[in-house]
Amino acid sequence: GEAEVMNIIGDVKGQDCLLVDDIVDSAGTLCHAADALHKNGARKVSAYVTHGVLSEKALMRLKNSSLAQLFITDSIAQPKAVCASAKIETISIAPLMGEAIGRIAQERSVSSLFD
Repeated sequence: GEAEVMNIIGDVKGQDCLLVDDIVDSAGTLCHAADALHKNGARKVSAYVTHGVLSEKALMRLKNSSLAQLFITDSIAQPKAVCASAKIETISIAPLMGEAIGRIAQERSVSSLFD
């Protein structure tokens, strides 16, 4: 329940940084990581997250954070407030899921989708 950034490995000064995670719930860790990168000289910080749970305080944290943009998939339906946020962009995984289902039905490789 408590986010803490331990170390940043490498020189991020003047760089655009990308955070990648599987799930964002309260956005505390994500926002702390973005702040730490900025404090170490990062020019811009964006994040790609697979599942945007985005619980109650997440939207306010994201709005007030130094994170430039958060990209989430549509694996979880989002309320209007999330869809209206200028910092959050939703990317559809419907084509990928459809292709995976088709491959399973045809007994073809699903793992080759990710090669």
